[in-house]
Amino acid sequence: MPDDYGAAPKRVTYGFADIGAGKWRSTIDVTDPDDRVRHMVVDFRRDGTAVRGGGDTSEADEAAFISPSPRVLIMNLAKERRPGSVRVYTVSDDGGEMTESAASVTTNGAPMIRRFHYRRLP
Repeated sequence: MPDDYGAAPKRVTYGFADIGAGKWRSTIDVTDPDDRVRHMVVDFRRDGTAVRGGGDTSEADEAAFISPSPRVLIMNLAKERRPGSVRVYTVSDDGGEMTESAASVTTNGAPMIRRFHYRRLP
């Protein structure tokens, strides 16, 4: 990641749950280096429609999701109606790992893509 992005978190936990009627809930908990936890939640349909998020909105307050295949989810984030970042989540065949590719720009306006790998908690 670029130097101006800040310190890496200690831990990031994602949750994705089918809440019925074609809707899903995503929860994200980011534990910062100082042990402060930022909690975000959003209920969405996987049809590209923008929805407002809840909890910590320091990075984004709206998101749109689409799922072109069962193990791929694309999320587009915005803050105060301005583009934020695009995230692509890919889940392994066995469901035990997830890769996040996040495209955005640095504070200097240069494009960047960062990639993270996650393992399912027992």
